[in-house]
Amino acid sequence: MQYCELILPADASREDWMRARMKGIGGSDAGSILGLNHWKSSVTLWAEKTKRIQPDDISGSMAVEAGTRLEPVVAQWFADETGKKVQRRGTLRSISHPFMLANVDRWIPKEKVGLEIKTTNAFSAKEWDGDEIPSSYYAQCLHYMAVTGAPYWYIAVLIGGQDFRWKTIPRNEEDIKLLMNEEAEFWKHVQDGTMPDHIDGSDSTTHTLSRLYSGSDERILDITEAASDILDKYDELTEQKKKIDASIQECKNGIMALMGESETGTISGRKVTWKRGNPRETVSLSEIKKKSPDTYAALKEKGFVKVSAASRIFRIW
Repeated sequence: MQYCELILPADASREDWMRARMKGIGGSDAGSILGLNHWKSSVTLWAEKTKRIQPDDISGSMAVEAGTRLEPVVAQWFADETGKKVQRRGTLRSISHPFMLANVDRWIPKEKVGLEIKTTNAFSAKEWDGDEIPSSYYAQCLHYMAVTGAPYWYIAVLIGGQDFRWKTIPRNEEDIKLLMNEEAEFWKHVQDGTMPDHIDGSDSTTHTLSRLYSGSDERILDITEAASDILDKYDELTEQKKKIDASIQECKNGIMALMGESETGTISGRKVTWKRGNPRETVSLSEIKKKSPDTYAALKEKGFVKVSAASRIFRIW
């Protein structure tokens, strides 16, 4: 049974790959759709796929650059350690679900399975302990298995430039079915232009909503019917937060009282500091503008005054 077809060769240009990616859902999108990606929410992904916003340009990121340069190194390390022959494959498209794409890092032809390659810093090492892998990467590998029909998938990671690990992820039909249903539902939202139903609390979604709705319509909109339950939840959580914040400050105050004039203390091996900061100098531009307009104009002309774009501020009264 043929599960997929090759739509772009491994040596395709980045421009061709980007165009193809916008026409479907790739493996790196799976975590966002399931709400597992801390950096990009399903709302942000939807806005990008519908071309309402441009994806953030991360090409200049050192982490991205390092990942690109180290990919062949990690692939060879995996091949050397396992004795498996790996090769580049290109971009694949599911025959049964054409919106599902797979840009596989490496393919192992003898086993007809793939290898996902990752690099990360030493602070993320615990996420790879034992059989563990980050949830978003698990979703990514499930996506690739769904597209290719592979019975399992390999994942290899280089942690902190010196800790190499690799693992086998078995095929899980129940998880794959769930993922495919979620991706199909998400793609419907892309096709009909309606925002995904779940609006999460991530910074990604907050940033995207601000970009999508940057205008200013002064008409009063009654959203009671749609937002009443949301507002009730907001009030409940706000009250809980007040109590939690007060309890946290109570703990801080208790420790501060015990420390007295000491700047540093230890509690069960953990360090606590309460140090005096350096005095800060501040300049009020509004005061300069009011009392010395010429000085303000000169500062602005020389580029010392930066005026940012106006943004919308959300408040509940």
